[in-house]
Amino acid sequence: MEFFLPPPITALASIFAFILFLYYFHRKNTTTTNKRSPPEAGGAWPLIGHLRLLSGPKPTFKVLGVLADKHGPIFAIWLGGRRALVVSNSKMAKECFTGSTDKAFSNRPKSVAVENLSYNFANFAHSPYGPYWREMRKISALELFSNHRLGMLRHVRESVVQNWVKNTYDIWVKQGICLVEVKKWFDDITFNIIVRIIAGKKEVDEDFREVVREFFKLIGVLTMADAVPFLRRLDLGGYENKMKKTAKKLDDILQDWLDEHKRRKNFDEASEVEKDFMDVLLEILDGGKNEALNFDADIINKATCLGLILGGTHTITSTLAWVVEVLLKNPQAVKKAQEELDMHIGQQRQVEESDIKNLVYIQAITKEALRLFQPPKLILARENTEDCIVGGYHVSVGTCLFVNLWKIHNDPEVWPEPLEFRPERFLTTHKNVDLRDKQFEWLPFGSGRRMCPAASFAIQVMQLTIASLVHAFEIATPTDVHSLSNLQEKPLEVLITPRLPPELYGGLLFGV
Repeated sequence: MEFFLPPPITALASIFAFILFLYYFHRKNTTTTNKRSPPEAGGAWPLIGHLRLLSGPKPTFKVLGVLADKHGPIFAIWLGGRRALVVSNSKMAKECFTGSTDKAFSNRPKSVAVENLSYNFANFAHSPYGPYWREMRKISALELFSNHRLGMLRHVRESVVQNWVKNTYDIWVKQGICLVEVKKWFDDITFNIIVRIIAGKKEVDEDFREVVREFFKLIGVLTMADAVPFLRRLDLGGYENKMKKTAKKLDDILQDWLDEHKRRKNFDEASEVEKDFMDVLLEILDGGKNEALNFDADIINKATCLGLILGGTHTITSTLAWVVEVLLKNPQAVKKAQEELDMHIGQQRQVEESDIKNLVYIQAITKEALRLFQPPKLILARENTEDCIVGGYHVSVGTCLFVNLWKIHNDPEVWPEPLEFRPERFLTTHKNVDLRDKQFEWLPFGSGRRMCPAASFAIQVMQLTIASLVHAFEIATPTDVHSLSNLQEKPLEVLITPRLPPELYGGLLFGV
């Protein structure tokens, strides 16, 4: 999450700010108790608290990391008039994500962005903790992300990845060279896998991808109205208007998909094609008998499908792009991976998902990439619904929780030389670290009740894609390798060269 402050406040807003200045200190003084509170970071301003520090050019997770170096692994900040708790090591994270504290922190804080972009919190990833969240989480876990369901969908993942390999090879044959933009390259895989599983679409047009990009630019915005609610009507900076327009674009696309599914269901055509998650939700929500589902059935279907698509594509695409960048800088890691692939698979067939269990170095590369480059540097914020104790400190109800994943994954006491890309650590000192591990040192998908339900799915897609890439192609950069910090600023392009016999790609033969 990033924080943005709108342009300078108008004269009218300045008057409101002065009034709130008095209210802010009054509230702060009146909420003081005799209970031991977490240390509070300095630098808070009246009205906006620490938002001034968090809205600068430096990434939020790094700003919070610097504050952690000064104040320790647990401290408090102010987001406007709202108090937030920041934890920055595995010990504190474990306290937050286990037992009664995990339950206390199972709610999501509300914001203008989430309200507008999640169908008024119908997207269960952002919905409040309660019967609706539990029901939708259960439906998604059973109907999409259970081991049985993931096994049934294996052919989708394999066919999309193999088609991606074929298309890349065809470009090389036709042009005699294949130069690809990495993020767009992986965008094709992740969107095609996830949208096909969720909505049955075998191809995703550019209009949908563009509006998804707009979504991610806006979902992390903390507006002035979030800090000072009565300023919402002014829409300082015009953020809410942009959010509503983006939400409308997404809804129009999703409604078209849903109408198509309804027509197919009415004509009993769903049995003739592979059922997707939107089909499954239509059957479950038909009649709307479940009292826990207190939204319109169409809203639930669209919000849930949208949330799952957005949650998967961003994380997988970004992590895979980082993997390519770091492999370019570590040719010895590529060599080790290719030796492993050639030993277990050889060069007579392509990689299959069933091979992954034997590819321990590919698994280690994936884990190390998620440690170093996980896209959500801060675990999606939570909010406690009851008072609790964390690190010996009293945390009052209504406090937001930010877990600085970047700081945890770069803790030198846990990860020696943490900035170094070393897959080998997951074969030696950290070989038992996985999604089931309870040490809380590696949390790319969060933990506790609100842990990402698609974690196993995401790792399966990443491992299969990385293995297929390294097995089928040699990668090189046409220029000097970009520094790791440049990937977000300038698209990374790489040269692709086939390394398998031509007949294995299932595409064009060279010279034909």
